[in-house]
Amino acid sequence: MSVSVFDLFKIGIGPSSSHTVGPMIAARQFACQLQGTLGLAAVHHVTVELFGSLSATGVGHGTDKAVLLGLAGHEPDHIDPDQIQPAIADIRTRQTLALLGEHVVPFVEKEHLLFRRKSLPLHPNGMAFHAFDAQGNEIAAREYYSVGGGFVIDAAGERVLNSAATAGPDTAGHAQGLPHPFRTGAELLAQCQATGLTPAQLMAANEQHWRSSAEVRRQLMAIWKTMAGAVQRGCASTGTLPGPMHVRRRAAELHHKLSSAPEAALRDPLSMLDWVNLYAMAVNEENAAGGRVVTAPTNGAAGVIPAVLHYYVNFLPGANEDGIATFLLTAGAIGIIYKENASLSGAEVGCQGEVGVACSMAAGALAAVMGGSPEQIENAAEIGMEHNLGMTCDPVGGLVQIPCIERNAMGAIKAINAARMALRGDGQHVVSLDKVIKTMMQTGADMKIKYKETSRGGLAVNVVEC
Repeated sequence: MSVSVFDLFKIGIGPSSSHTVGPMIAARQFACQLQGTLGLAAVHHVTVELFGSLSATGVGHGTDKAVLLGLAGHEPDHIDPDQIQPAIADIRTRQTLALLGEHVVPFVEKEHLLFRRKSLPLHPNGMAFHAFDAQGNEIAAREYYSVGGGFVIDAAGERVLNSAATAGPDTAGHAQGLPHPFRTGAELLAQCQATGLTPAQLMAANEQHWRSSAEVRRQLMAIWKTMAGAVQRGCASTGTLPGPMHVRRRAAELHHKLSSAPEAALRDPLSMLDWVNLYAMAVNEENAAGGRVVTAPTNGAAGVIPAVLHYYVNFLPGANEDGIATFLLTAGAIGIIYKENASLSGAEVGCQGEVGVACSMAAGALAAVMGGSPEQIENAAEIGMEHNLGMTCDPVGGLVQIPCIERNAMGAIKAINAARMALRGDGQHVVSLDKVIKTMMQTGADMKIKYKETSRGGLAVNVVEC
């Protein structure tokens, strides 16, 4: 499978790429398959089973709603977040669901949406969809796995594409025809050394295998615009986040304090950190509220890369659109290496695969726009992950709120420091990016299941829900 930068950066809704975006894509795909094979009229009703982590934290992560929306034909990159609650309320009130918005079937959640504690074989985030005729006979069944970052595979391990995916059709296949294919950090550095190109330039050339240079730039700027919009909405929104804990949204208050006392920055040289914290928290509060964010590379880690990119735009001299494109392309190159060799799923490897990967991507990208060599970029990415190894995924109450929101702020600060450390060196270092990625995957395999997005360990059992 070849991966595009626009596979890693997907525009969608919160709160979770693996528990919300992925299940919505899978549910819609199942409905589309029914339409294309049997015809929707043959379906009397459907049932959905959620397994493993999708069962353990599915309600808190919005998986139940995502499945309903997907069956109804909605797509995560197109649905208006303001229309989600009315659509769900209508389905629950009527206890019916219109498959792809066309064919009405009964849907009573207690009967048709089932939570199974066990896991399916391929991944902790498993789903099984079943369709039945009027006589109660099963006429179709499919298994899907949401493997992190909004990526979905079927029971055969084949990738399931969202019909509205921005990537070209060839991204579902192998990297045949790419001018500069790479799967590892070593291969990326070798390509840079052989061609004299930067990681961003290599990525740009590879993206042009699927789309024009102008279209690559247009889509990169659309990603940046969506990230900036999430920061703006997060800074303007007050109140509490959904769920029984009633977590207070803090970004708006922090934004007001920082904006109303700019002279404080003259006295405190570290006030920049407050702004970076703000950017990350604003995005993740918006994500927790089910708003529009960019999977980067997951929703649970959606604030790290926008925060560091805002740091570049707002605090570093000479920032421009070319730099924004370089940042995103470099981050994408690093993210591809993680996707090809490890995991982006908190249910599989813990939060090191989410915030840890985002920190690594952001660190390398920042090093790139600050003039780093390919070797320094690789070093920055390695530092960003090395000091996130072993991070658990332990969302309190199954919600993407505590510790996720603050964890993104910490990840962004780590990324900035990792880039600065790497730029002070010459790119030569003992632990390679490939070695730290291998270590991350091994650490995730050794981690107890209760620390991997099940809300059965860590803070999730030591913090009492209010």
